Amino acid sequence: MVSTSVRAEREARKVIEESRETEWKKPSFGKELFLGRLRLDLIDPLPELDPAAEARGAEFQAKLAAYLSAEVDGQQIERDARIPDEVLRSLGELGAFGMKIDEEYGGLGLTNLDYCRALMLTGSVNPSIGALLSAHQSIGVPQPLKLVGTDEQKQRFLPRLAGGEVSAFLLTEPEVGSYPANLRTSAVPTPEGDYLLNGVKLWATNGTLATLFVVMALVPRSEGHRGGITAFVVEGDAPGVTVERRNAFMGLRGLENSVTRFHDVRVPAANVIGGEGHGLRVALSTLNTGRLSLPAMCVGAGKWCLGVAREWAAERVQMGRPIGAYEAIEKKIAFMAGSTYGMEAMLEVSCRLADDNRNDIRIEAALVKLYATELAWRIADDLVQIRGGRGYETADSLAARGERAIPAEQMLRDLRINRIFEGSTEIMHLAIAREAVDAHLSVAGDLIDPEAGLGRKAKAAGRAGGFYAKWLPTLVAGKGQLPGGYAEFGPLAGHLRYVERASRRLARETFYGMARWQGRLERKQGFLGRVVDIGAELFAMSAACVKARAERAERPEGVELADLFCRQATLRAEAFFRELWDNADAVEASAAKRVLRGRYRSLEDGIVPPPPAGAWTADWAPGPSTAQDVRRRF
Repeated sequence: MVSTSVRAEREARKVIEESRETEWKKPSFGKELFLGRLRLDLIDPLPELDPAAEARGAEFQAKLAAYLSAEVDGQQIERDARIPDEVLRSLGELGAFGMKIDEEYGGLGLTNLDYCRALMLTGSVNPSIGALLSAHQSIGVPQPLKLVGTDEQKQRFLPRLAGGEVSAFLLTEPEVGSYPANLRTSAVPTPEGDYLLNGVKLWATNGTLATLFVVMALVPRSEGHRGGITAFVVEGDAPGVTVERRNAFMGLRGLENSVTRFHDVRVPAANVIGGEGHGLRVALSTLNTGRLSLPAMCVGAGKWCLGVAREWAAERVQMGRPIGAYEAIEKKIAFMAGSTYGMEAMLEVSCRLADDNRNDIRIEAALVKLYATELAWRIADDLVQIRGGRGYETADSLAARGERAIPAEQMLRDLRINRIFEGSTEIMHLAIAREAVDAHLSVAGDLIDPEAGLGRKAKAAGRAGGFYAKWLPTLVAGKGQLPGGYAEFGPLAGHLRYVERASRRLARETFYGMARWQGRLERKQGFLGRVVDIGAELFAMSAACVKARAERAERPEGVELADLFCRQATLRAEAFFRELWDNADAVEASAAKRVLRGRYRSLEDGIVPPPPAGAWTADWAPGPSTAQDVRRRF
């Protein structure tokens, strides 16, 4: 008999699998890269920007920068754990809440690139402002309506949001995170033709401020109703909506994040986004470009940290020399510079592809989110180390004794959530790996499915044989083995030759993993994670070389930065290649199982353990709220 846990896991995977995009209607640089094909023609030359759109973006950037520099006190937001009402109103007047909303609905209609540049700006003053604007536009109501909303929905909601009202996205529940198969929030159809919404949502960014929510709820299957997880636009002030709590976090202290309860909230059928049962598909489609916002703020953080490290390392003298003259610090500064350039290149390429709209960027957006959130965290950690005791000290404490108020420790705290937001690093590895091996699963699905019968396996074997007979020979040799390959990239040509060779090598290693583990490959998360990490390094190297070549006339130093970054990325990629097969995964998995069984509890002796009171995960029951509403209106 199949255990309950196995059935639950299969059901969760089925829900996700049914919601993901299965067709590739447009080319994808990332997809080709994992298949061993460096399709540089998809990103080089970079898609051109529309001059009129560039002018609009530059004008807005100038206004936003002037306002942020003159009027916004980032440290006051940190002290008060609150973005002031006047800042929110002023951002609305500038149009910051409508950056991604088309001009016909009152928005600015900025490109993805200019939107991300604006997030860099705001995040550099206080990351909570960037998170507010990102959650409102990248995953809140504007983006799903832009993608699949009806004309009536756009006319009704988008002008409000462009004018300064705030939106939020509500999926997570106390028991439900990245795998929403166990979603408990329900939307029951009524005889009048609308829905009754009941449930509790956790960690709703902007939840205390929002006047409009995107809510994911389960519609029961019934006559005339397809049922399934469905996306709704819900009015924040509707009867039965209670914002029960504002959550407090390690960082992003100005973030307005809530626990929100719905009790018999009536939602019109006209507020369904994308049709019944398509909620997760809507969410995943939204994230294809929505994920670009987090790396934008990571790039901004990298730039900020690099500037502080450069000035401090030149100013601070130890043992008669500036600390920047010591190799240990030089290596950190070089890592910060190279990584910032690589992140920015990945982001710019992804944004241009999204604006051009001729490529499928689901893999690229996921890779840059994964990559930038990890690198930015390391950059901020290095800044704290370079600053020493001052890096650990708060900005207010530094200022109190007359020193420059540099909030390095705040930057570290604020960046930490990005490795969890919108798909944790671990979930991102699995999601990208699923796309990376999609071609293999498409041809060999039944062959590696333990539940498939012999007939289905035989047909799958025939399909797989045909595919691999054509594909495997392409992995033997390529342009990366030609001494003059990619000569047009000058001193960066060698890096692209490496990327081409490594791409084919990665495809071969993935095939070996499929052949070795077959259906069990999905459980080899260490192997899959390294496959994804190699792909991320190769995409980043490609983007850096393309960016440096595109801007070499006005920014010749970019070639040096791209070279620096590619050398660092190559070392990381080679380490991941070695660890594909030479690792301690099996030993560590066995040890973890013993830890969980309690075999090593003696390791925990000699301390006062945390208090045992309270549930690990709070449960909730349907019904009216008994808490005071803490929503905030400005």
